[in-house]
Amino acid sequence: MAKEAKKGKKPHKNKPTSKKYSKYKIEGDKITKGRSCPRCGPGIFLSESQERIYCGKCHYCEFMAKNKSEN
Repeated sequence: MAKEAKKGKKPHKNKPTSKKYSKYKIEGDKITKGRSCPRCGPGIFLSESQERIYCGKCHYCEFMAKNKSEN
């Protein structure tokens, strides 16, 4: 007989863990949250890049003001 298909359980694949814990900061006895989306509400955090703040769910975007000091 030729190779037969394997039967039984599939191998376990690890899923990526949530990174929401990185959006919270503990300062002494206070817990501070990162910035949340004004459209989606609390629980949906905004990602921060060099020039803008972005929501991946509703595509809300804010651009940072460029602070260039002219000499």
